[in-house]
Amino acid sequence: MTNYLDFEKPLAEIEGKAEELRALARQNEEMDVADEAAALDRKAADLLNDLYKDLTPWRKCQVARHPERPHCKDYIEALFTEYTPLAGDRNFADDHAVMGGLARFEGKPVMVIGHEKGTDTKSRIERNFGMARPEGYRKAIRLMEMADKFGLPVVTLVDTPGAYPGKGAEERGQSEAIARSTEKCLQIGVPLVSIVIGEGGSGGAVAFATANRVAMLEHSVYSVISPEGCASILWKDAEKMREAAEALRLTAQDLNKLGVADVIIEEPSGGAHRDRQTTIKSVGNAISGMLKEMDNQGPRELIKSRREKFLKLGDKGLAA
Repeated sequence: MTNYLDFEKPLAEIEGKAEELRALARQNEEMDVADEAAALDRKAADLLNDLYKDLTPWRKCQVARHPERPHCKDYIEALFTEYTPLAGDRNFADDHAVMGGLARFEGKPVMVIGHEKGTDTKSRIERNFGMARPEGYRKAIRLMEMADKFGLPVVTLVDTPGAYPGKGAEERGQSEAIARSTEKCLQIGVPLVSIVIGEGGSGGAVAFATANRVAMLEHSVYSVISPEGCASILWKDAEKMREAAEALRLTAQDLNKLGVADVIIEEPSGGAHRDRQTTIKSVGNAISGMLKEMDNQGPRELIKSRREKFLKLGDKGLAA
């Protein structure tokens, strides 16, 4: 069953009517509804294209959070072979919101790390809805150090509302863990590419996305705070999240203009959740292209170019 977003209600009605006709035809073989159902399908396709042709920032947030969107685990299973998960930070515990390990991408060994939100109630609770605790970032640091030691490119998949703000996480040094993970991204002498596949929330995303190349899916978002959180702080009203989403400049298109995102990965019509396989293939092609750009760069050059990339942030403006 398809999960429809609020702004997709007209589409849900048309597709629902088409499915009702087909259900009636299955019950009564004498009914011929092929032409009517096909007409409704064409109408639904046109409406889908119209809805997604020019999404507002808030609607992009809704699409980025869609529960049926491909998650980190889906990308790892489809794009990487010989994946060997590595667990724990060797200090406190294993954080299931962060998954990572050794794998092969197009036959070459890499280290892959990402946020995993989960797909149903049980897995979402286990994965803490993709909100990492300090041990998750310390696990990522450990894996990046291992990749640096053995000369393995690092691929990170970002999809988190933000780092977990709970009492225990703060007691165990959440901000310090995020800062050290960000620092480690800047220190490793191997290619580091990052893809925002859904939400890129605050420091929880920056800790994985301080990379040589940053790509974003077309309808993903990346911001310092969620629109609801921003609205609560600025206007004391979380319902002003639409205005906040506009002000935050969190879309892939705005961030590409600002120099934060290097690549925008096109999504199928209707978003990544409507054609998961095509989306995953497009992400794989983007990873391959970004890694090939750094094939002949040595450790010093990689570290220098990565550092310069982030020092230059803010040079570009949306008016330029």
